[in-house]
Amino acid sequence: MSVSDGSSAGPGPARYSPAARRLHWLIAAFILCLVPLGLYMVARGEATNFDAVTGSLYSLHKLLGFLVLWLIVLRVLVRLRRGAPPPVATLTPFERTASHAVHGALYLLLLIVPLLGWAGVSAYPALDVFGLFNLPAILPPDEALANRILGVHKLLALALAAIALVHIAAALRHRFLKQDGVMARMWPPG
Repeated sequence: MSVSDGSSAGPGPARYSPAARRLHWLIAAFILCLVPLGLYMVARGEATNFDAVTGSLYSLHKLLGFLVLWLIVLRVLVRLRRGAPPPVATLTPFERTASHAVHGALYLLLLIVPLLGWAGVSAYPALDVFGLFNLPAILPPDEALANRILGVHKLLALALAAIALVHIAAALRHRFLKQDGVMARMWPPG
């Protein structure tokens, strides 16, 4: 199936599957919330000596991060099962290489960052989510290890955000400057 993004009269490139598009946008929305939430909750915890609101922010971050982990696992399974459309013919060799590198980094970080968060809260231990349930522990308690893991978690989350911004910029470049239909492959969800 092919569509046009409205930039040309002819049909555009083949699209990702509806499941892949839905998962892409759902995960993007979670990441858009998780990174600023993570930065804010840590800063608030340092400023307020960890009050009840801060505890709720941490619970929300843990819950959303845990959901992202399983959504990205599902996204990888969809990608393995259904594949991806072939590259658009207008891509230069550099663009193809950059696209593969950015997508690979995104997939890798979308798996590693939540796993590190889970490992960090396991080692802390701080597995409680809103007082309703505990995440399963994947490491024994070790607060020093938890602090190291959560430091790497933060750095890689910031790297994920930076790479996501590069991904967004490239998509917008294809949509508005090159007008080659690359963005139409994933947009709109549905």
